[in-house]
Amino acid sequence: MIEMTSTGGRLRKDRRSPPRPRGSRREYRGAALPAVLLLASAMLAVSVASFNASIAAVRGAANFEDHLRAANAADAALSLCLRALDAGLAPVLPHVAGEPVRWRQSGVFESSAAFAPVPEWPGSARPPQCVIESGQVPRRPHARAHWVTARGFGADPISEAWLQLIVVRERGTEERRWRRIVERP
Repeated sequence: MIEMTSTGGRLRKDRRSPPRPRGSRREYRGAALPAVLLLASAMLAVSVASFNASIAAVRGAANFEDHLRAANAADAALSLCLRALDAGLAPVLPHVAGEPVRWRQSGVFESSAAFAPVPEWPGSARPPQCVIESGQVPRRPHARAHWVTARGFGADPISEAWLQLIVVRERGTEERRWRRIVERP
């Protein structure tokens, strides 16, 4: 409130605020600090949650990239192993009646039955490997079948991708059945 008062011919402005009720100023004294602290802690909690979400997104992207690297290595190994099989250069496990199951055994990829079609794969911890088994297709006695199983690795040796191709040759024709193996045997 501004009042004009006269003092000896001059006007003077009175800048006093209107009177407050007694005790009201004391009730609000110190209330700004808790409000600011509450707002700052809320902002801090939001920023921490945002930071954690971004870290989780980066880890997820890295895991996805590692899995893609392993899947690409396994896919390339499958093609190269099939070429080696056709050329007669790949080791083939002995013929069994029915579907072969040696690829499901944990040690088969550490034995001499497994081979690496390339000495290394870019960005992978280990080169991709293959195991080729021959077997019999049920109800097709004249068919020759090969199960070509490949595993590829990511940058971390724990990251693996498994692919399998079943090649059935009978009377000059060839059938290929591809399947992805979800988890390691």
